[in-house]
Amino acid sequence: MNAFRTPEKIDHQRRHLFGVAAATVAAAHFGATGIVEAQGGGTETTASRTLKSRTSFSSMKEIDADLLSVGYAEAGAADGPPVVLLHGWPYDIYSYVDVAPLLADAGYRVIVPYLRGYGTTRFLSDATPRNGQQAALACDIVALMDALKIPKAVIAGYDWGARTANIIAALWPERCKAMVSVSGYLIGSQALNRAPLPPKAELQWWYQYYFATERGRAGYEKYTRDFTRLIWELASPKWAFDDATFERSAAAFGNPDHVAISIHNYRWRLGLAQGEPKYNALEKKLATFPAIGVPTITMEGDANGAPHPDPATYAKKFSGKYEHRLISGGIGHNLPQEAPQAFAQAVIDVDKF
Repeated sequence: MNAFRTPEKIDHQRRHLFGVAAATVAAAHFGATGIVEAQGGGTETTASRTLKSRTSFSSMKEIDADLLSVGYAEAGAADGPPVVLLHGWPYDIYSYVDVAPLLADAGYRVIVPYLRGYGTTRFLSDATPRNGQQAALACDIVALMDALKIPKAVIAGYDWGARTANIIAALWPERCKAMVSVSGYLIGSQALNRAPLPPKAELQWWYQYYFATERGRAGYEKYTRDFTRLIWELASPKWAFDDATFERSAAAFGNPDHVAISIHNYRWRLGLAQGEPKYNALEKKLATFPAIGVPTITMEGDANGAPHPDPATYAKKFSGKYEHRLISGGIGHNLPQEAPQAFAQAVIDVDKF
């Protein structure tokens, strides 16, 4: 999760997207009821809510991949073209419980991993730092692809998952056939995160500043379910999820490293926590805000309660074939779970670019 909507339009609402704008200046129909032309050369899709949501995945597995034993859901034929679907904070693999079977039915091999600090994913060593920095999460997914012998995949995600997909596409384009990214270009930089935002934008980062304190860490640990449910409600104000839907995902936050990873992620962004030296070279590359050349579809929900810039502010970061889609119908931040058919269609379409 990145932040919440401000009362007025602020292009640099997300601290990590503050860097996108700076870099730009420096460099100069699954279930859809209809698709129409939208401003900026993209498309607007009205999401269908007729799909009956599933409550489980067909297959759950675990595999050792570098630092982690990764828990993941798998669907579809083992020899199908691979798709990797990445969730965000504070969500989990159930964001894709309805997307996965749609893609499996279309012939894909679908892999949906728990990120470090979620669900059944565990560190193999107690000595490994519980590091939430962006480069570490991206390396986890590359290691998972290696372990599964997947040389190249379509990678799709939102929130932390979209940032991870962005990083893989930017640094290891040979591993990313194409990408779907909710809210566009999310690669961040500690240096630019130090720049203050206007007060109304800073207000929306209340939980980031809360997490910067020991009181915040203790509060998140004590009230994890209450805290994450509040985030869900603010980020997707028109999503009428029920208790059972939330509790299926909330179980993933019982991971013994969830609090440590979450707190470190936000403290690292503000430069309040150190990353690991082994990721320094990657972070240095990411701090240049590299362009992404793989075919890409970016998406946004029309009722996203997390702040998000106009697509025009990041469109030039995608140098390959590119399209932006606005999904209407009261769709919030957890786009794949709220509009699974539109998300699955984007994956299928970008694979054909």
